[in-house]
Amino acid sequence: MDEQLASGTQLGADAVSRADAAALAVLQPAYTPLARLLHWITATLVLVTMPMGFIMVEVLKSGPLQNFLFTLHESLGVNLLAIVYFRLACRATHRPAPLPAEIPAFYRRAGHVVHWLLYALLAVQPIVGWVGTSAYRAPIHFFWLVELPPIWRQDRSFSDQVLWVHKGIGIALALLICAHVGAGLFHHFIRRDQVLMRMLRG
Repeated sequence: MDEQLASGTQLGADAVSRADAAALAVLQPAYTPLARLLHWITATLVLVTMPMGFIMVEVLKSGPLQNFLFTLHESLGVNLLAIVYFRLACRATHRPAPLPAEIPAFYRRAGHVVHWLLYALLAVQPIVGWVGTSAYRAPIHFFWLVELPPIWRQDRSFSDQVLWVHKGIGIALALLICAHVGAGLFHHFIRRDQVLMRMLRG
């Protein structure tokens, strides 16, 4: 009888402990306000520059509009480059709170893989574009204010290859973003947990 009572008391204590941990996870923000701001700025820049890149290369012909979009695409890419590396520095010094305990291990691993693949591709994509444009020797403008220096010697053949890689990375990013957004919606509407809200309200 005493053993059953002790066992029941222990189970009750464990349940209270888990409830307290869940309540604490809700009260403590998973991401800092700066981390959330940088996330949404990055998302906005990516969702603008990617379709812009497709339109200016695959749809438009040479002319003032294409030149305008090239300059805007390059300018936003420079901003994206700076923001992504700043985000990586912030991530190294301000790690987010762990996912809630009820999230299965498979979802945790998949989420980490997608996150770090996104970081890796976003970190190299602007540099690849800069190298390809430099090798082509096309001017690289930053919002019509300054012209950035080339970072690679002139080589049109090499430029074509690098810009092909740039396009491939863009396609890979589009697929990863679809997986990332789909996972967030899955957590919110199907599992009904707090994963998506972590990036919306902390």
